[in-house]
Amino acid sequence: MPDALHSHILFTHDHLAARLDRASAMPHTPGQPRKAAEHIDSLLAATAQHLAGVDAVLLPRVRHAAADGGRVVHDYLHTARDLELALAHVKAREYGSVYDVGRSWKAVWNDVAVALARQREAEHALVDRLAVGLDPAALGRLSDRLHAAELAAPSRPHPYAPHTGLPGMVARRVLHLVDSFWDTTESRMVPEPVRPPHGPRGRMTQYLLADPRFDEE
Repeated sequence: MPDALHSHILFTHDHLAARLDRASAMPHTPGQPRKAAEHIDSLLAATAQHLAGVDAVLLPRVRHAAADGGRVVHDYLHTARDLELALAHVKAREYGSVYDVGRSWKAVWNDVAVALARQREAEHALVDRLAVGLDPAALGRLSDRLHAAELAAPSRPHPYAPHTGLPGMVARRVLHLVDSFWDTTESRMVPEPVRPPHGPRGRMTQYLLADPRFDEE
């Protein structure tokens, strides 16, 4: 059975993959020009919040978990920034930036899919490293802290902002306020971060977590 932190990462990335599928479908909605954009905005917000949560909660623990923690964090940040850049191009393409208007949506979405798959692997590697030295209770507390950090995170990708240390903490707080202001001004869809449900797992949750349970009968 996966621990709470592994379940959190798995559950979150399953939701992000589903959001990517909906956003990249780009449904044609005559008379509702913002309808398709709602799925794009939700994907950008949910992914940005999760990445910021990982920066705030998991990276400091990994950095001090082993002698090579600094290198692990450095390598991880390259992967995370690739995803943030891909998401920034989605936002630019959505709003008609002159720098991205010439790119096809197919190419833009392909970049996001590749970067998101790599990000998923990178996060599982981080949690695998943490799980070596932490018991299930400690991993559960980290999962709770991760969710709390996602709730107070920026809702837009900021690939060039500081990610770690005191500069990263300050940047996340400031950008959260700035993004919240613009989200309200633009009536932008910002979903609440998801987390694995507590208590007995339903069949769908068991499927998402690849942890089926069968009645003894």
